[in-house]
Amino acid sequence: MEKAIFAAGCFWGVELNFSKIDGVIETCVGYTGGDTSDPTYEQICAKSTGHAEAIEIVFDPDVVSYEMLLNNLWEFHDPTTLNRQGPDQGTQYRSAIFYLNDEQKELAELSRQNMDNSGKFNNPIVTEISKALKFWPAEEKHQKYLEKRGIKIACV
Repeated sequence: MEKAIFAAGCFWGVELNFSKIDGVIETCVGYTGGDTSDPTYEQICAKSTGHAEAIEIVFDPDVVSYEMLLNNLWEFHDPTTLNRQGPDQGTQYRSAIFYLNDEQKELAELSRQNMDNSGKFNNPIVTEISKALKFWPAEEKHQKYLEKRGIKIACV
């Protein structure tokens, strides 16, 4: 099994979308990319930690590749809006790929470049690509939040 860490706005919808992909074994929402140890949702919302709402994905690379996950990431959110997804604003909602090794970094950079050159978006992609820092799982009430409420479709 391998892991991927992405940020693409509110983590509830991102988790729901990725959990539906064949080969995704497990998802966990949480916080990464900041400088506060063991942050809480309230701290994230107060914009005082530097963290992004993110999702850690455990996947089977024999079923779904990292490249395929990246392709899905571009479909699940607007990577051209800086620190914003829909009505959610702030650095905690930024678009980011947190790579875990050099191969993921190279694949993420190539994928972003290809997507930017594709003409799919009217504006340039602003998705950051950063080395993964510690991933802090969010509180249990945020795990599978939409699924627990019977919501089967997440907004894009």
